[in-house]
Amino acid sequence: MRISQLAARSGVPATTLRFYESAGLLPADRTPAGHRVYGEDAVDRLAFIGAAKHLGLPLDEVAALLAVRESGTCAEVKADLRPRVAARIAEATARTAELAAFTGALRRSLDHLDALPDRPGRCDPACGFLAPPASPPPPPVSPTPGAERWRSAPVACSLDGVGFGERVARWRELTDGAEPRYEGASVRLALPAERAGAVAESAAAEQRCCPFLDFVLRLDGPRLHLRVQAPPEGTALLAELFGPPV
Repeated sequence: MRISQLAARSGVPATTLRFYESAGLLPADRTPAGHRVYGEDAVDRLAFIGAAKHLGLPLDEVAALLAVRESGTCAEVKADLRPRVAARIAEATARTAELAAFTGALRRSLDHLDALPDRPGRCDPACGFLAPPASPPPPPVSPTPGAERWRSAPVACSLDGVGFGERVARWRELTDGAEPRYEGASVRLALPAERAGAVAESAAAEQRCCPFLDFVLRLDGPRLHLRVQAPPEGTALLAELFGPPV
């Protein structure tokens, strides 16, 4: 079908179809006269691209997911997609937390402004209009969700030696600069909030090979608080992943 026909059937404008081709997302053949032509699978491919974009995936991740779709099974597409969605959830949570913190700061500023007296003189630093209000204490760590699932999972990792070494290196990279605080069979780390997406993706991958680990992520302004716990017999693995106690 020609590009105009594909645009009519898919609801995607021709300009977008040309852009998708230049981005490597939607290949097109050419007629001898140079006109783009597409196969029937192009409609399904566009629907897949649209669904991936609806999840907030950037185009480079959409391209990677399309490659898995072309050569892999549904299970492989699911396995590839899950950590990407988990990362988007973490990013959305971070933005929500930032907006909530900003809204709270504005409300405290408004309360502070309303509490100030009306001074008859000229405005000067003593007015205190723009003095930063005190921040409330951080909320307590919420209880660990889904605890029964990790408690009942067998304490065994499905990774081989090479895969496990790569996983350890990844966690050490993500937690670089953080001091692990161990409390029995759990560890807490405070990380920069911008690592939330990568941490969520690694946590999702970790639970596929080590379902006996439980992860709790909590955003507090610029900080990401990570808590990981395991059954008592899995405590040694925590030290391997996140480093020994300091």
